Amino acid sequence: MPDGRSRFKVYFLSVIGRKQPHLFDWQSCDDTPDDLTNRLVNSGIQGVGFITAFPHITKIFRYSPRAETVVDVRCLDTRSLEGISSDRGEGYYEFACYAEAVIVADEYHAWAAAKTVPDYLEVFSTSTDYPFAWPGKLTTYWNSAQ
Repeated sequence: MPDGRSRFKVYFLSVIGRKQPHLFDWQSCDDTPDDLTNRLVNSGIQGVGFITAFPHITKIFRYSPRAETVVDVRCLDTRSLEGISSDRGEGYYEFACYAEAVIVADEYHAWAAAKTVPDYLEVFSTSTDYPFAWPGKLTTYWNSAQ
């Protein structure tokens, strides 16, 4: 990053098989990981952490400069890098999808184990596939439970 201190690992993620694949799959959209990387480098984002990037949403996870044991999260539109809300209503906010949650766990373990920032930056999550047995189980349960 231009400030000489900020460092972020980037994970490019796709959701395969959704309607409108250009919004969810890097292979199906006209944006590229290199294009996004260039936008991120020039965005002014500061800190140390990692980024999860889908074609439609990018999340910045940074270790809080106020409390290193806490991860701050910021959601951005991937194309414009403008901030977007993760508000899901009723006072709840999206934390992460399954793939992001796995990466967050791996990254948190790496952060906790590292003695220095360069040590942390050397370790990436090795998770690559995030199958979901049945994404309709909550709807089925909620609609059938009395």
